[in-house]
Parts: sequence; C-alpha cells; structure tokens
Amino acid sequence: MKVVIAGGFGVGKTTLVASISDIPPLTTEGHMTTVAAGVDDRTAVQAKTSTTVAMDFGRARLDGDIILYLFGTPGQDRFGFMWDNLVKGALGAIVLVDTRRIDDCYPAVDFFEHRQVPFIVGVNQFEGQELPPLDDVRWALDLGPTTPIVVVDARSRLSALDALLTLLMHNMSQLEARLAEIAPPPVPTRSRLIGPAPGWDRSPTGL
Repeated sequence: MKVVIAGGFGVGKTTLVASISDIPPLTTEGHMTTVAAGVDDRTAVQAKTSTTVAMDFGRARLDGDIILYLFGTPGQDRFGFMWDNLVKGALGAIVLVDTRRIDDCYPAVDFFEHRQVPFIVGVNQFEGQELPPLDDVRWALDLGPTTPIVVVDARSRLSALDALLTLLMHNMSQLEARLAEIAPPPVPTRSRLIGPAPGWDRSPTGL
C-alpha cells in the first residue's frame, strides 16, 4: 500500500520517512544555494542546508504481509508538479505540520481535500517547542471533526508508526462510511410484503 508524507518546507518529511523505513531510504536531497535564500523561509529551521527536490522513498512492513511504500513530497511550491504523480494510487496521506509555520501546510491540506484522498494531520514535535492545543490546530486548519490530528515526533520510529496506524484506521472508517452510503436497501421478505392471512393461527392446535 502506498502512503504519501506531505507538508511544508523543512517540516520533517524526510526525517519521518527515514525513521519508519525498514530499508535505507531513497532521498533526493539537494544543497540549498543562495538563489533559494529569498524564496525559502528558513527562520524556524536555520540549520537546514538541503531540501528534497523530487521525493523521498521508504518501505515499512507491518504485521503479516502488510507492506507500506512511503513517498515523501517536496515541500516547496516550485516542485508541486511532483504531487499529482506521487498521490496516484495512494491509500492516504500524513500532512506534517510545524505549528511555528502552520500556514505552510495549507496547500497540502487543500490538495488532499480537493482530490478526496484520506489524510491525517501530524503535528511534528520539535525539540524545545511548546505545542498549542490540538483543537486550536484544527481550527487554524479549518478541519472537520472526522480528520484525525496527532502529535508525532518524526525522529521516533514508534511515534511515526503510531501516526501510520492512525491513518490506516481513518482510511478504514472512511471506506466503511462510503460503503454504507452506496449499500442497497435490504430486500423485504415475503412476510414483510403480505404478512400472515387474517385470522390464521400458526399454533399446532390451530392448524
């Protein structure tokens, strides 16, 4: 199954893919140059010196034969042409959020909502950062009550796997809701259609 990891620039997508993957992750990191200095806001991530220019790829095996293929998207708008290809056939997505730059994830939320791709929001826990209440994050992103929001530490494998399991459960609930909408009404039985004859006694003494 294919899962997309999305979000803004420097939010931790590459880190999350690497922490989950059972294999050495494939990354397409490019060094940031002076040309990007006036385009990419590094105020909250000043130590960042490289950026994803195509995608990240990893693989994680869950219990049994369930294998997840993880595709991390590039965060900048100028690489947005990659998103349509990466999302094809995806089971769902995790939108990573840095609450210091919450508006950076708006394009990802809009993208998946528009394409009706199930997604959850993962609020990435950066070291030394105090997180706001999750209800405030939901309000800021204008999310409905059915979209899960979880706190995730992209550096922790267990934390990242918890986010993946939340996405899988959300996907199943979405699928069940859709099946309930298209399920045909129950076929009435003959007894429901005509009922017993008036005065008919079903007891042995009445036969």
